[in-house]
Amino acid sequence: MKIFKKILIANRGEIAVRIMKTAAKLNVKTVAVYAENDSDSMHVEMADESYSIGDGALQDTYLNIDKIIAIAKRAECDAIHPGYGFLSENSRFVLACNNANIVFIGPDAESMRLMGDKIRARDIADKAGVPISKGLTGSSLDILEHIGEISFPVLVKASAGGGGKGMRIVHTAAELPAALEATSREASTYFGDGTVYVEKFLEEPRHIEIQILADQFGNAVYLFERECSIQRRYQKIIEEAPSPTLTPELRHKMGMAAVELVKGIAYRNAGTIEFLVDKNMQFYFLEMNTRIQVEHPVTELITGIDIVQEQLFIAAGNQLRISQADLNISGHAIECRIYAENPEQNFLPSPGKLSLYVEPKGENIRIDAALNKAVEIRSQYDPMIAKLVVRGEDRENAIRRMNFALRNFKIQGIKTNIPYLIKLVENQQYQANEISTKFCDNYTDHIITEIKSEKDGFGYYIPFMVYWIYTTTKKSSIDNQQSVWKHVGYWRNLMHARLIFDNLEINALFSVINQKEYDFAFDNQIFKIILNKWLANKFEFTINGEYYSACVSEDHNGHGYVSMNGLIYTFTRNDRLFDNLSFADFMSISGKNSDRIVSPMPGKIIKINVNQGDMVTKGQVLLIVEAMKMENSITAPFDGTIEKLMVSLNEMTDGVKELVKIAKTED
Repeated sequence: MKIFKKILIANRGEIAVRIMKTAAKLNVKTVAVYAENDSDSMHVEMADESYSIGDGALQDTYLNIDKIIAIAKRAECDAIHPGYGFLSENSRFVLACNNANIVFIGPDAESMRLMGDKIRARDIADKAGVPISKGLTGSSLDILEHIGEISFPVLVKASAGGGGKGMRIVHTAAELPAALEATSREASTYFGDGTVYVEKFLEEPRHIEIQILADQFGNAVYLFERECSIQRRYQKIIEEAPSPTLTPELRHKMGMAAVELVKGIAYRNAGTIEFLVDKNMQFYFLEMNTRIQVEHPVTELITGIDIVQEQLFIAAGNQLRISQADLNISGHAIECRIYAENPEQNFLPSPGKLSLYVEPKGENIRIDAALNKAVEIRSQYDPMIAKLVVRGEDRENAIRRMNFALRNFKIQGIKTNIPYLIKLVENQQYQANEISTKFCDNYTDHIITEIKSEKDGFGYYIPFMVYWIYTTTKKSSIDNQQSVWKHVGYWRNLMHARLIFDNLEINALFSVINQKEYDFAFDNQIFKIILNKWLANKFEFTINGEYYSACVSEDHNGHGYVSMNGLIYTFTRNDRLFDNLSFADFMSISGKNSDRIVSPMPGKIIKINVNQGDMVTKGQVLLIVEAMKMENSITAPFDGTIEKLMVSLNEMTDGVKELVKIAKTED
């Protein structure tokens, strides 16, 4: 069996780490590339060799073909694995590898070009007899002229898009021009091609994809399917394998359609054919991803196939080692994508420094991540922190295991979607497989209300006591001259505890009995807390005889975090001053009614819609800030006149700097 000696991974994050694990298993040496702000990343640490690709924008680092090829040649690499995202579906990168006599671990440039262009891919699927939905192509003017041929709603899509980017649903003709412009701009930014097209939007379909493997000798197999219907902003957050929806007959029909499609273009290596399936179980070709998918682990867990390993063997020139008859489905797997984002604010990305990172442990629990400790989640990159994957004997068992794993995944210091995912997998409609791509749209408000109700029902007293004990007894606090102990003195037996929770000041009296016993008084209620075990950030304790456990951490800005049973409580010390004020803290201090117009997070100014002296109305889009692969519209908070623009196009903003001054129009 032929195999490479050394490969370069032209990527970062968890997928780079994932590829390195398989390479190590095969005794293949790995080379990492990194931007300067990634120099301490896990993929750099794991690689046998690592090389800097400089600083600055993505175009100068992870998207710089010349730099990456030069490093691969310098390191004497046999091949390059692109992972997903970045250059993974860039045919120019494939040709550059070919010209440098370096194997590209993926399809050839022609297959990638054919299927990477979604307009052309639809034509290929149509000619292969695979059903496609009605669509329109051409210039924006052509689309606007012929839009009457398709009934609304429609989907505006980037021809070169992927990963949920370059896609907008449009409900009326009036919305279409702005959607075409925004989608084209986003496509140009992320994929270097602003071509867009329009297709009929199917109401409440299921998103089901078929994983394929193919070699250069004409052999191809499908590794069954993944259900990817749970999405927000057109990007998947939960994937399952197999789909709980398909019958064996439909599974075979869709699988063979995918195989025939890839054979028709002489495709090789791993790829995924994506379909939409309507309520009548009719499937329509959506697109092909000519790379490994984010969600590939669920397929690996039900088939026992290491897809990255097969990619390496195929790229090295070997014949496919698997026949369709060899493949069977064993059990059920679910993947949850753990994101740095705030579901309460329309899943707005939440970059920042983690104060705690603890992964769940257990049988049939797999974590694909690029961190093993509390690090900074940077705004320049995708907000995905990790992939939590579980396997069960059946779907019901897998859901229970996922719930357990989510409730034991402790990430503190920033907002994450973990509480949201917990309530999602507990949702009766999800458990009954009553799902579609509209699931999150339909149930997010309900899920957020459930999270709040559970927190309110549990109360804040218990996490308050745990954090107060943590922050006032750990050595770093006692040694701090601003510590609460310096204010109350060691001689006092009955002391006053004061914290901010949900913008309210919470007060309690507490008494230290000894190092393990404390009494707290809230609203004439007495709570006796006894610490049974305190290991690093984990507490095990009883309150009035009832057992609890919690994970606790504190950041440098005076925020304390307590995780209990999947819920996170945030407290603020108001008895100390902190020098290291983050943009999030500044926004909190400035308040919702502040006249200062700032970005919701650090990012890049990609569009400015106004000039000095312009009259604006409340809600009008002033600027667009790009951060964590998402465009954020900055709107006018009131009617007024643009007094001064404080930023320029392509400038980076830190989330604190004022962007524009508006002179308010008096009522």
